[in-house]
This record gives sequence, structure tokens and C-alpha cells, in this order.
Amino acid sequence: MIIDSIKSFERYTGIHESFADVCRFLKENDLSLLEDGDYEISGDRVRCRVSVQDAKSIDEMPRLEVHDSHIDIHIVIEGSETIGFKGRGACDGTGVEYDAERDIAFFADTPEAFVNYAGDNFVICFPTDAHAPLIGNGRIRKAVFKVLV
Repeated sequence: MIIDSIKSFERYTGIHESFADVCRFLKENDLSLLEDGDYEISGDRVRCRVSVQDAKSIDEMPRLEVHDSHIDIHIVIEGSETIGFKGRGACDGTGVEYDAERDIAFFADTPEAFVNYAGDNFVICFPTDAHAPLIGNGRIRKAVFKVLV
């Protein structure tokens, strides 16, 4: 997991070749002006979904999720979000079913750490990062970039 300022995103383009496409998209587009919906950036390699969702309280925390085929890059456009984390290798995989079509699996584990972010920050979640997004209050408008591994 990486958390940093969007202004610093360019320094991470060496991690994955498609991060340069995300960087270019961020430079060319004001996320706050994008309509909610899906944006194809680089064919099936990079896409972005802008959406508004209701946050969940810590008491009704979303389940930890993982993705085998994609890296997630979360950017809050309006509101603030807390994301819970736990290393995927530390999660109990008993009975966990992976949905290949949606590239997602859910764990019943409790996060070990929490990160709160908003505004000019981003969070990168790798396939090794089990994460529980959308913890907070009210509605969260965010962009999630999906980068094919």
C-alpha cells in the first residue's frame, strides 16, 4: 500500500508501466469535473470509475477485498475516506471464493491498520493488500483506477 499526494504521483510511474497512463490522465483531467461513470484510459490495461457511494461506519465496516489481476488507485474527489488494511498473506483464506469475472475476493478478517485520506491524496492497493474501502461518514465521491497487473 502506498499513500501520497497526487502532486507526487509521477514519482511512482516506474513501479508499473501503466502508471504513466494514470499520471497522464490525472494531468489532463480535473477529476472534480468528470461525470460519474467508467473511463477507458488504455484499452483493457487501465480504466477508471468515478462514483458516489455511501460511507459505512466502523461498526458496519466493509469486508476486506483483494484483486488478483488489478492494482487499485483510490482518489477521493469529495468527502474523506478511511481504508482498512491487512496483508493478504496474513488473512484467513478458509472458504474464500474468488470471483474471476469481477476480479475480487472477500475476507472476513479485521483490518490491522487504517488510513484516512482526502483531497489531494491517493492510495495504491496492490494484490497483496487486503483493503476495506468506504469507511467514513456521509457520501464519498471518488475515482478508482484499475491497473492490469
